[in-house]
Amino acid sequence: MAENDKVQNDGVYVGEIKGGLKPSMRLIVMGIVNQQPKSIAVALACHPQDPDTDVGLQVTVCFHDRAILRNAKVSGEWGVMEKNIPYFPFAAGEAFKMEILCEHQRFRILVDGQPLCGFSYRVQPLASLTALHVSGDMQLTKVA
Repeated sequence: MAENDKVQNDGVYVGEIKGGLKPSMRLIVMGIVNQQPKSIAVALACHPQDPDTDVGLQVTVCFHDRAILRNAKVSGEWGVMEKNIPYFPFAAGEAFKMEILCEHQRFRILVDGQPLCGFSYRVQPLASLTALHVSGDMQLTKVA
């Protein structure tokens, strides 16, 4: 976590991505899932403090449904949600490592080193995504 990054009172982590995202960048979120989790959300947004900003990728882990939802908000409107996954890699009380790789046309998401899904870019340019938000039923242990 960088010096400008912070965990807010409501448990939401907000970090700045200096210079914005670029192809070949990798973001890492590591944590331990709570014992009775409902959800975890990881979002890449255009502005760290503006809740109405565009969101290039929001990954929501829903434990009750064993689903991982992906979406983006462009010009204030949420797009079509994607939810197909080959497996559900999260478990209550267990540690995890989520990696978001920025490729040339899409994000690629890995959990514990295993490919999980992709998500095509909807917000352009990629460099406009300058904030990482992490929240939910987990203890955050590392962001890189």
